[in-house]
Amino acid sequence: MTGHIVILNGAPRSGKSSIARAMQQDLPGPWINLGVDAQYASLPEALKPGIGLRPGGEMPELEPHVVRLYLALYDAIAAHARQDFDVVADLGHHDSYSRPLGILPACARRMAGLDVLFVGVHCPIEEIMRRRNADPQGFYVAGPGIPEPVRRWQEAVHLPGLYDLTVDTGAMSPQDCVGAIAAALANPPADRAFARLAAMSPAPSAPAGDHA
Repeated sequence: MTGHIVILNGAPRSGKSSIARAMQQDLPGPWINLGVDAQYASLPEALKPGIGLRPGGEMPELEPHVVRLYLALYDAIAAHARQDFDVVADLGHHDSYSRPLGILPACARRMAGLDVLFVGVHCPIEEIMRRRNADPQGFYVAGPGIPEPVRRWQEAVHLPGLYDLTVDTGAMSPQDCVGAIAAALANPPADRAFARLAAMSPAPSAPAGDHA
């Protein structure tokens, strides 16, 4: 018996963290959050922003570490699930680095045999900017209009778009999203997104050990 795994994928400020907190509050069982914020808090300055590295290929020297950090994170997620813990991870997968890295399919291959629900967390870019501007002293890029880094996130984070479930936090509350996730966990799709992602061809620069 293994625990459930829910991967929430979306751009920064799309509402993933709020959904993860609501899952911990509202769903039965102990849900452990192993997402991007938890990993970021563990990193030394030399590895930041870690897996939160934004699209655009701005830090190619960090990319090998990003690959290994993602693989290590997914190994930790799998280890917790195999100990019968339910795990939620709020992430921002993309492949817009200095070259394609194929991180998402590589991570999906590490989840073979586990109960993974892959959830696309969508949010209109105007709402994302409203949330960013409401916290102008925070970590996130803000300001008038739509900054290019925000636009790049919006364009890159949902490729290739293979999900078991999608939610729209511009129209749904965190509790609404949790309700949809609970229903999908109770009646999961037969053709799981991670199985389809795992079958994708590795990138030419696929991480070492990805073919194992």
